[in-house]
Amino acid sequence: MELKEPLRVIVSGGGTGGHIFPAVSIATAIKAEYPDAEILFVGAEGRMEMQRVPAAGYKIIGLPIAGFDRKNLLKNVVVLYKIAKSQWKARKIIKEFRPHVVVGVGGYASGPTLKTAGQMGIPTLIQEQNSYAGVTNKLLAKSAKKICVAYDGMERFFPAEKIIKTGNPVRQNLLDAKVTKAEATESFGLDPKKRTVLVIGGSLGARTVNESILQHIEDIRGAKDVQFIWQTGKYYSEEIHMALAKEDPVQNMKVTDFISNMDNAYAAADLVISRAGASSISELCLLKKPCILVPSPNVAEDHQTKNALALSTKGAAIFVKDSDARNELIPLALKTVVDDAQLASLSENVGKLAYHDSAKKIADEVVKLAVEQMA
Repeated sequence: MELKEPLRVIVSGGGTGGHIFPAVSIATAIKAEYPDAEILFVGAEGRMEMQRVPAAGYKIIGLPIAGFDRKNLLKNVVVLYKIAKSQWKARKIIKEFRPHVVVGVGGYASGPTLKTAGQMGIPTLIQEQNSYAGVTNKLLAKSAKKICVAYDGMERFFPAEKIIKTGNPVRQNLLDAKVTKAEATESFGLDPKKRTVLVIGGSLGARTVNESILQHIEDIRGAKDVQFIWQTGKYYSEEIHMALAKEDPVQNMKVTDFISNMDNAYAAADLVISRAGASSISELCLLKKPCILVPSPNVAEDHQTKNALALSTKGAAIFVKDSDARNELIPLALKTVVDDAQLASLSENVGKLAYHDSAKKIADEVVKLAVEQMA
């Protein structure tokens, strides 16, 4: 598509890897088509995106935004001040950068950035990752030109004429990985002849999933043909290492607070235990990985449970409630990972739900809006 001038795009949002990875993927897809495009990220001060986005090679500016405190209502006086300050700062950023389009991927910063862009007459695009839309995106949808979604039935939340089903972008290096299962397993110091369970609770960790493992250490130790790769998350790393130090070493388990080479981890895994964040689910679908999903109960509108049910009702995942996980999760994983027929069925069904080239599809919609804005 011919452009009258170099493309300028603001991408706003973050807070978790689940928002940041898609944001960076969309930016990279835009740059692949239009190398001279200028892309500016707007995030929330002190949040994960302020490190992750520059590491991916993009400039980011932080807003002093924070979420509402539902437990201590008095603290929200400060929150309201921060929202007002963030809207003022967003207006200044937009005036100076003069974007053709503003993209919101969810997270605190996307609210003031997209609201302000809409008020200034700049077209906005929302990328809603979950099967259940959050409050902020439902409000922003009123002024958005396009809404890119990953699940059916999203017209419950958004105007049907604005919806485009694109799927969720995932980290490109996962799709480009060429490592064999044996090489990947050996890279973690494990035995390529054994079945491998990968446990990921997100970059920050998942308390219930971690406690489930600690509660069943003896079951894991006794599983002769099964081994575990366990990402504890940085929040829980210290207490878990202290707990494990009191036990005899568990030879069939690799424990780490963070896995940087997720392509190897997925390649090694016969079964994945995961939270049910939208980004993780999209990766599991594209990689056709059999999985047990344990939705976090601590997220807005309980959207992880709805994400998990969207898969489990189609035979594409096994669903374990957070409240049942401590007793059920590890025995179920040990049983499932050696069941060839169930693994094959889960893999086939989860693969059917994959969306390919999501980042490029969203990038194309961004460019279409920019062309209209330039006209």
